[in-house]
Amino acid sequence: MKIGHCGYSFHTHGYDETRKEGFDSFLIRLQTEGHAEVTIDTETYPIDQGDIIIVPAHHLYRLTIQSGIPSGDFHLFGKGDWLNHWWKHLTQPFHVKISNIDQMTTLWRFLSIELRRPSAEQNQELIEHFFKSICLMIQQEMVAQTALNRPFVVTRMMRYIEEHALGHFTIQDVADDVELSVSRAVHLFKEHTNQTMIGYAQKIRLAAAINQMNYTNMTLEHIAENCGFGNYPYFHRVFKKAYGEAPGRYRRTK
Repeated sequence: MKIGHCGYSFHTHGYDETRKEGFDSFLIRLQTEGHAEVTIDTETYPIDQGDIIIVPAHHLYRLTIQSGIPSGDFHLFGKGDWLNHWWKHLTQPFHVKISNIDQMTTLWRFLSIELRRPSAEQNQELIEHFFKSICLMIQQEMVAQTALNRPFVVTRMMRYIEEHALGHFTIQDVADDVELSVSRAVHLFKEHTNQTMIGYAQKIRLAAAINQMNYTNMTLEHIAENCGFGNYPYFHRVFKKAYGEAPGRYRRTK
């Protein structure tokens, strides 16, 4: 796989670019802030934060940013058999919404920094892994939004909980993150996941606790605090209800 370019752009005075013959490779563009408008062939898409545009080679492409509207984006170009295979099995979407923009921009920054190094110091295997990770995260979002028939806002709530489950968060925090009322957020989450937000967080916390019980020597009290339960008595109660035995007994028998 060949990666031609990876970079970041920020516009404040407007921008208009048209490629009637497209590019000679794939363009993948993530809107990180602000607003833009993209046309691919005959379809035009309003683009906001968290939107990804995928443009295969030799497709008409136009990017329009209105003057006075800030717009930031990460973008990369690539070509190769792996990328062609990925696109073929992705239902070929031009427009994909990303539920966790922080994870995606972190990968993009790693890739961009690695590509800035002198060519003799670049790790091509690492570069390829970063690129593939970005593509596979896009694929994961497509599965969540299409195959599972799950509203995008519910996926965003799940990603927020996954990111904050081992710390402290409230239902209000989740609702605020997706700009919904608490009652609406709770209803949508339960309807489309068949579980509560706290129940989903508890599953994540329990999985993390079991992992730490199996692979570390931390005390159960420390694990309870480290995995978001706050204190050991509460951890003990939740664990026993889920697995039918106390954490200490579970640890001794494994």
